[in-house]
Amino acid sequence: MSTFLRETYIVFRRQLRMNLRNPAWVIIGALQPILYLLLFGPLLKPLVAQFGATNAYTFLVPGLLVQLGMFGAFFAGFGLIAEWREGVVEAERVTPASRTALLMGRLMRDLLQLLVQALILIGLGTAMGMRPSWGGVVAGVGITVLVGGACAAASNALALTTKSEDVMAPVINMVMMPVLLLSGIMLPMTLGPAWLERLSDFMPFRWIVDGVRSSFAGDFAASGVMWGTTWAFALFALAVWWGTATFRKENA
Repeated sequence: MSTFLRETYIVFRRQLRMNLRNPAWVIIGALQPILYLLLFGPLLKPLVAQFGATNAYTFLVPGLLVQLGMFGAFFAGFGLIAEWREGVVEAERVTPASRTALLMGRLMRDLLQLLVQALILIGLGTAMGMRPSWGGVVAGVGITVLVGGACAAASNALALTTKSEDVMAPVINMVMMPVLLLSGIMLPMTLGPAWLERLSDFMPFRWIVDGVRSSFAGDFAASGVMWGTTWAFALFALAVWWGTATFRKENA
C-alpha cells in the first residue's frame, strides 16, 4: 500500500506541476458555470417559487456544481492524448509503477482542480445571495467530487481508447447533450411533460443533481440524497475500474 501511495503521489506531483505552469486553466474551467450563475440566476428568481424553492441560487448552484464536475472532468482526457502523442505513456510502460497509480495520480490532480473551482463557484453564489445548509454544502461538494472523479476516469479511458481528439470530442458532445438536458441542472424535470420526466428517471445524473440540491437545502432525510450518493459512488467505482483496465491494457 505504501508503494502504491508513493507512486500515486509521484504521478500527482508531476501532473500538478504541469497545471501550475498555466493556472489560468483553473479559472477557464470554472468560467461556464460562473457565467450561468451570473446570467441565468437573475432570470430564475421570478420562477423559483413555481417549483417549491425559496432561493434561486440555493437551487441553481448545486446543479452548476454537478455540471462543473461533469463538463470539466470529461475533458481531462485531452491532456492524456497529448501525453500519449509525446511518448509519456510509452515511457510509463517500462516502469514498475502500478497501473492503478498512474490513473489515480491523474485523478487526484483533476479532483484538486475541481475542488478549487467548486469553492470559487460556492463563494460567488454566496455573495449573490445563496443561503444553504453548510453541512449540506460539504456533503454536496463530496458528491460532486465523486462525479468529477468518475467523469475524469472515464475521460482518460476514452482518451486511451480513441487516441484522437477528433474522435473524442464528438463522442463527448454526443454523450453530454442528453445528460445536460435530462439531469435537471438548470430547471427541475417536474416542469416538463410526464413522458420527459419518466425518461429522466433513467438518467443517473438526474438523481445526483436532486441529491446535491437536497443536501444544500439541509434535507438529508430526502430519498434524493441517498440515491444521489449511491449513484455517485457507483459511477465512480465503475469509471475507475474502466480507467484502470484501460491503463493496464495500454501498458501490457
